[in-house]
Amino acid sequence: MLLADVILPLALQGSLTYRVPDALALKIKVGQLVIVPVKRKHYTAVVVKVHNAENGDNLRDITSIVESTPLITPDQLRLWRWMAQYYMCTPGEVAKAALPAGFKDEEKMGKRAAKADTEAETILTAPLKALPEGLRHQLSPAQQRAAEEITDLWEGKNGKTPKNIVLFHGVTSSGKTEVYVRLIQETIQRGEQVLYLVPEIALTTQLTARLGKVFGEQMGIWHSKFTDKQRMDLWRRQLSTDAFPLVLGVRSAVFLPWQRLGLIVVDEEHEQSYKQPDPAPRYHARDVATVIGTLQQARVLLGSATPSLETYTHALNGKYGYVSLGERYGGVEMPEIVVENMKELRRKKLLTSPFSPRLTDETRTALENGQQAILFQNRRGYSPVLTCRTCGWTPRCTRCDVSLTFHRPNSESGGGSLVCHYCGAVYSVPRQCPQCNDTELRDIGYGTEKIEAAAHGVFPAARIQRMDLDTTRSRRSYEEIINDFQTGKKNLLVGTQMVTKGLDFGRVHVVGILSADQILTQPDFRAYERAFQMLSQVAGRAGRRSGRGLVVLQTSQPELPVVQHIVNNDYKAFYEHEIEERRLFRYPPFARIIYIYVKSPKDRVADAAARVMSEMLRPHFPSTDILGPERPYVARVSLQYIRRIMVKIDNNAAPNDIRRLLLGARQYILQQPDLKSANIYFDVDPV
Repeated sequence: MLLADVILPLALQGSLTYRVPDALALKIKVGQLVIVPVKRKHYTAVVVKVHNAENGDNLRDITSIVESTPLITPDQLRLWRWMAQYYMCTPGEVAKAALPAGFKDEEKMGKRAAKADTEAETILTAPLKALPEGLRHQLSPAQQRAAEEITDLWEGKNGKTPKNIVLFHGVTSSGKTEVYVRLIQETIQRGEQVLYLVPEIALTTQLTARLGKVFGEQMGIWHSKFTDKQRMDLWRRQLSTDAFPLVLGVRSAVFLPWQRLGLIVVDEEHEQSYKQPDPAPRYHARDVATVIGTLQQARVLLGSATPSLETYTHALNGKYGYVSLGERYGGVEMPEIVVENMKELRRKKLLTSPFSPRLTDETRTALENGQQAILFQNRRGYSPVLTCRTCGWTPRCTRCDVSLTFHRPNSESGGGSLVCHYCGAVYSVPRQCPQCNDTELRDIGYGTEKIEAAAHGVFPAARIQRMDLDTTRSRRSYEEIINDFQTGKKNLLVGTQMVTKGLDFGRVHVVGILSADQILTQPDFRAYERAFQMLSQVAGRAGRRSGRGLVVLQTSQPELPVVQHIVNNDYKAFYEHEIEERRLFRYPPFARIIYIYVKSPKDRVADAAARVMSEMLRPHFPSTDILGPERPYVARVSLQYIRRIMVKIDNNAAPNDIRRLLLGARQYILQQPDLKSANIYFDVDPV
């Protein structure tokens, strides 16, 4: 009797086994999508094993095969298994994340299965119309030297051990993209494929135009703003003889199928956006990319002006190769960074707007001279807090333990609103305080909407555009904002961290960092690392073509060492200072971190389950390696109470032993009648 083991895109441990009907016996293959019954429903599943057995009478039959050609390759299945083990989730959760939504639509896929054998598959693309025009310019001597050094490290020349993973540490505007292009061209000429990862959709928008001039219709694009059909078509194309040699994509592109992958470029490798926060698998695309490189014997290039501490440490200790590019293209100077002490300016009553006098003057001058400016505020909405002037009441989300963010009226909604930035719930703005009935409610603090409104008042002649999550809901909105600013239609860009991620605008002279303290004071051991990276990156948008740019950094803590490291553009000094702190307290890269989250609709259950979990783990770790349980900064989200435990794992610890310990403790807790309603999951290598 022929049986097939399948993985369903559900949080099920392991695989399920089904009988293969005689009519499908000669057609069934590993990697195919099939329709299978589970209780009273049908699901799309992935065949992971086909085998014979003498007895399978108690098993249910596979209903149908969706497509005759396997859609999942053996390398992909190996990657899924690794991810399920490393990130301590189920293979089904990995499958759910990996497969485009259209492949998991049982109704549509069932209809496709009915006609798959009689209808040829049409592969549609969104090909670029531009014809290849070659590089925008020849590589500079420094860029050429960097490209050669990277290749030498990959190939192990000069008697050195080959390094398949190389960190390319180039300052902002040094021309890393041009080096990537050269290496991509060489890879494609060898008949191999390239995956080019970026952290944000906004970057795919800008890079599509730049890379399109070089690669034209050789390049495919992958991100969530494309339709299900477009993503399904690209997936199928990558399995065909007409596969794209180059795919530019965001983190989920690591799940794509490849036939002859030769190079993975991870641009802005330090970026937090490469980490999938929810749901499982809570993977880091950079780390997954290095595993794919090993599985497929492909080279990996990690690029950044501000590398993560872990990556830089791997480069220093020889695990990764290391190549630096310390000068901007064309000899352009790094921007001057001046610090405005907001505490002193407030004390002297010199603040009449959210912009310091220096930032106001410099921005106005730049705009009058035909240049552009960026104002960076890492908080969207109009105001973070709405409060009653009389009693101090603040509206809070009924589902989450957070205050609501005030969004001002706009043409789409017709009125202001209060929004929870955790669960997305929207509330109407109250006419009066529900506690004291005062009708005067004040908004406190600044979001990007309020900064935009203030900019209109201070710079009335400016052509202002805002770039945040609220203005970039669609793919077209990304493209329009970037195009308008790049072509000069707009000359003042207000934005969140989206504007920090490698965007290349040639006419930006002034960058204003408005509230650096929001980033510097985060309660997290990575706070200074994130601050250095984010603020250095946004500063790097200034003066990228001609003339030295200016960055005005507004903070109430100018004395912090990290602020001086940013001002001096001194990554090495920042690293040396920060790495000693990490060594002292045994944080990465000197140990691995796993967060254990316990959630429940009942506060008592979450608290009890977390305490039992920590008590079960403490005998197996040094006392300083188990922190918590604690209530996180936001201790209730979407009606779920949350507790968190931090576990520090020795770098030499056996992963399988740690996995068995944590999973065993979770299983024990969920078997207790009064705790079984708890949801316990693991976040491996949190950022």
